[in-house]
This record gives sequence, C-alpha cells and structure tokens, in this order.
Amino acid sequence: MTRGFLTGMIAGLVASWTMNQFWAVQAKLQKQRQSAGDEAGENQQRDRESDNPTVKVAEAITRPLLGRELSKGEKKTAGAVVHYAFGALVGGIYGMLNEATPAARAGFGLAYGAAVWLGADEGMVPALKLSPPPQDSTLSQHLGGLGAHVVYGVTTEAVRRALRAAA
Repeated sequence: MTRGFLTGMIAGLVASWTMNQFWAVQAKLQKQRQSAGDEAGENQQRDRESDNPTVKVAEAITRPLLGRELSKGEKKTAGAVVHYAFGALVGGIYGMLNEATPAARAGFGLAYGAAVWLGADEGMVPALKLSPPPQDSTLSQHLGGLGAHVVYGVTTEAVRRALRAAA
C-alpha cells in the first residue's frame, strides 16, 4: 500500500502538470475565439483567474499564518502549490486503491479522472463555497473541467503503470 501511495503521488504530480498544460491550451483557444469577437471566452478566462479555488484555499491557509493578504504573485504561486498538493494527495489515494483492487484502474484512468471532477469540481469545491454552484456554470465550463480531469486521470494511470513496471 505504501508503494502504491508513493507511486500514485508521483503520478498525481505529473498529471497535475499535464492538466495545467491542458488549461494553457484551452486558454490559448479562448484567446483566439475572443479575438474573433467571442467575449464569453474572455470573461471565462478572467473569472477562472480571479475565482480560482486553489488560490482561495491558499489564501485561507496563509492569511492566519502570515497575518496579511497575499500579493498577486504570491497568490499565483500559492495556488499552484495547493493544486499540486491536491493532485499528489488524490493520486496517492488512487495508487493505494489500485493496490487494493484492480477495478480502480477501469478505463485507463478515465473513470478516476471523471470521479475526481465530479467529487471535487462539481461537489466539494462548490459545497465549500470556493466556486459558484454547478447550476451557475455554463455547459462549456463543465465540459472544460471534465476534460481537464480526464487528462489528469489518464496521465495518472499512465505514469503509475510505468512506475510500477519499472519497480
């Protein structure tokens, strides 16, 4: 189980980075649409930057510790730390589940990625008031989040398998 957790954590870190690359590509596509006259893409990008749940978590942790608000640059760094820490932790749990039951890797990480999206983006994050309720988001926002988490899940499984095969 320990090996599964550590392997899953490493895989979750790599997958978190890959998920960031997905968001970067999506942001570029939105900018292209925005230059073609699509203001909705510009508004979604601005909303994601200002209302990023990982930044809100980072602020909630650091405000009492530091006794002050984070600067814009600190927010970006602290949000990334929260993102990678969450990705590593959830990846570690996934790695342990894979040690306990092979059914956890169903769909080569697709089911896992969808479950993280459903549990985190659609469930926990809105319940903690870190984002608006799901019904206040557009279909494209939901699909973008699902796509990013599927990328995360598939990458986690691919890296986990590679690490386990090398061990």
